[in-house]
Amino acid sequence: MRNKSINSNKQFMIGNGLLAFGVFFVVCLFLYLGFRSRSKGEQRAFEGVYTVEIASGFAGDSLSVFVNDSLLMNRTMGSADVTLQIERFAEESVLMVVDNRTENITPFNLNPKGSKVSVSKRNGKVFIEEEGN
Repeated sequence: MRNKSINSNKQFMIGNGLLAFGVFFVVCLFLYLGFRSRSKGEQRAFEGVYTVEIASGFAGDSLSVFVNDSLLMNRTMGSADVTLQIERFAEESVLMVVDNRTENITPFNLNPKGSKVSVSKRNGKVFIEEEGN
């Protein structure tokens, strides 16, 4: 009887060892496949260009201009118009104009194909107008 219990313990340990090895192998396989697909360095290129024109009505104001989470400009505006040209880098983009003094944010959803955007200030309010390309 004693031999029988030792053999069943060996079978139990061998079965658990094979199961653990199988789980380890599957996890390593998924990690390898996941990292391999990311490491190819494929960067998705988007067609389209955004042209942002900031009118001279902001003279003396401190502005920050963002597209998504990318800061494009952070400065005190002079008396001349400012033009920024940005290649499209995301599926969807939002233009945000921030008045640094009051921290008022004016968001605007940009055309996914690129566009020309005019930013102006009238009666203390920021207006954004878009023309398609």
